[in-house]
Amino acid sequence: MAPSQSRPGRQLTLNLFIYPGGHHEAGWRYPGSTPERLLDISFYQDLARSAEAAKLDAVFFADGPAQVDNIRYASRFRIEPLTWLSAIAAATTHIGLIGTASTTYYEPYNLARLYASLDHLSGGRAGWNIVTTAVPQASGNFGLAETPSHAERYARAAEFVDVVTKLWDSWEDGALIADPASGEFADDAKIHPIEHVGRHFRVKGALNTPRSPQGRPVYVQAGSSDDGRSFAARYAEAIFTAHQTLDSAQAFYADIKRQAEGLGRNPDHVKILPGISPYIGSTQAEAQHLFEAFNDLIQPEYSLTQLKQITGVDFSGHPLNAAVPLDAFANVGPAKQVASRFQLVVDIVKREQPTLRQLIDRLAGARGHYVVVGTPEKIADEIQLWFEGGAADGFNVMPPWFRGGFDLFASEVVPILRKRGLFRHDYTGKTLREHYGLPRPESLYATRARASA
Repeated sequence: MAPSQSRPGRQLTLNLFIYPGGHHEAGWRYPGSTPERLLDISFYQDLARSAEAAKLDAVFFADGPAQVDNIRYASRFRIEPLTWLSAIAAATTHIGLIGTASTTYYEPYNLARLYASLDHLSGGRAGWNIVTTAVPQASGNFGLAETPSHAERYARAAEFVDVVTKLWDSWEDGALIADPASGEFADDAKIHPIEHVGRHFRVKGALNTPRSPQGRPVYVQAGSSDDGRSFAARYAEAIFTAHQTLDSAQAFYADIKRQAEGLGRNPDHVKILPGISPYIGSTQAEAQHLFEAFNDLIQPEYSLTQLKQITGVDFSGHPLNAAVPLDAFANVGPAKQVASRFQLVVDIVKREQPTLRQLIDRLAGARGHYVVVGTPEKIADEIQLWFEGGAADGFNVMPPWFRGGFDLFASEVVPILRKRGLFRHDYTGKTLREHYGLPRPESLYATRARASA
């Protein structure tokens, strides 16, 4: 049994994952959705305030530096998350603020400044979702002829995170003095050029921003391939992952905790947070009707494009009511096969032998994340089963549509979790690290100075 699983008083971690239009690909079409407000910051501020009222740990914004295919049929634009989260920070007081940024298409110094600034602005609520960006449309936006290989992206990511960590630590705690009486503003002996020279980056430093309230914003990571797992075990403090079955989630959970412990880390400080998309009804039949109503709004042309992006296989000529042939995936290139989401789809086909329509319905709900259809009690039961069964430390909640999907979860499911002693009644701290039960790290430079003394 993993250490985190048996810790007394353990509490769920719950993030609200905000995706324009909702997490069902047709969520923006569902009655009660407000697609006309998708560029209205007050809409997101209201959502974040509602999540904070429910005492959730964080709001989480995905991002990608490219316009992907089939914008014609789905809410597929992206809002730059750090700008948006800064506005949300001004409208909230406690809830964490997690935004995605790519190590492939940022530079470490710029990114370190952006997240340090968000952490200062919010009083210590920032989290960085670290991604390497595999979508082929992105490379042309940054002058690259092709997307770097999977291995190359992860090698760059590891060095990138090392550089950002040094930059965030380059001001020790106590370096900023600001004492009018003495006239001393900063102790420059506690501000360190990082002098990084590596394969991908040369960065002199120091950062021109003092150390932030959390010391470092929380490191979040999304990716479940072998390289992704190794990267997560070394760096991540929270991991966003996708699983369709309890067995798969348990195996991933145990592997990450074991790898982290083998690297000398406390496995309790690595939060495993699968995505969950709940379709909630007062009865099972009502919830099933809700799920089917969403799938009735699907545009198959869009769904097939999504399936091709995930798997590399074009099913556009395949009858929707015919079974998906497993051998269709046999000739996909190795770069696609190492992706965790590709394997997730192949596993569904092996396990369930779905028709093409059933497969796209399954993926439309949350792009391969765990979809639960049922009463509030059933949703809470599934969350508790995974939480207590060594499969999750919490969840990224992915409502099918906004606001209604989240309002149902907050008003119907959260009180059940709270009644069962699984989720907080109130915040006990103000920073994201405090919400997650993570320590505030000491500066690398302070540690080295002490070791050499």
